[in-house]
Amino acid sequence: MSKMSLPTLVGFIVVVGFFLMAIFAPMIAPYGVSDAVGDVWEPASAAHWLGTDNIGRDLLSRLIYGGRTTIFVAVVATLVAFTVGSVLGLFAAVVGGWLDQLLSRFVDLIMAVPALIFALVVLSVMPVTLPVLIILLGLLEATRVYRLSRAVAVDLEVMDFVEAARLRGEGRGWIIFREILPNALSPLVAEMGMRFIFMVLFISTLSFLGLGIQPPDADWGGIVKENRAGIVYGIPAALLPAVAIAALAISVNLVADWILDRTTSVKGGRNG
Repeated sequence: MSKMSLPTLVGFIVVVGFFLMAIFAPMIAPYGVSDAVGDVWEPASAAHWLGTDNIGRDLLSRLIYGGRTTIFVAVVATLVAFTVGSVLGLFAAVVGGWLDQLLSRFVDLIMAVPALIFALVVLSVMPVTLPVLIILLGLLEATRVYRLSRAVAVDLEVMDFVEAARLRGEGRGWIIFREILPNALSPLVAEMGMRFIFMVLFISTLSFLGLGIQPPDADWGGIVKENRAGIVYGIPAALLPAVAIAALAISVNLVADWILDRTTSVKGGRNG
């Protein structure tokens, strides 16, 4: 077991802080998400610690609520991606044959289209709601998870403990969930951290382009879009959510690398 280094510890604290902020946003934020409480782009003060935004809303409150929305969408979409992608990938590797070829070629077809372009096309003809965003992002990223989980499962599927399980007469469900999945968790956990960050960046990009979280709800990409004109005048309102995204990305990657280092090993099959 590797000890947590100082950078990893700092990253862990930052990640926990962001998630606690998201959970308790209504209790932490000094103002409502849409309350206009000052003049346009006021500087930082005792009343508004980070100043105000382009229409006089408290920027700190907007960042807290925006983080809540961004993290919620990213977490749920990541869970969708890993549930769908890993189950299909492991199943395709174990079953093989025409089913494996069909699923793999379908995934190749989806991945041939850039994810952002695919999302923009879909969102241009569908209502932009949270469930639509979550399902769309989750299914798009499930293709990446499918490729990884299938590749790992193909290597594990020929190992001795899997063959022993087959000789004992175990079914495909046992082999997938009791033999292969525990040994595939290490790379999947590391990939989950990367996919989560990609979800944060993806939803922020969509919001910046106007097809993500819709006003009056806040998210970090939307806050950048709303305040980008202030950069010309030296107003940092658009840079603060970018700093938050960068801090979350670096911290999650540090924690994911530490988890990967702790869990990297091949476990023998169960005999029960």
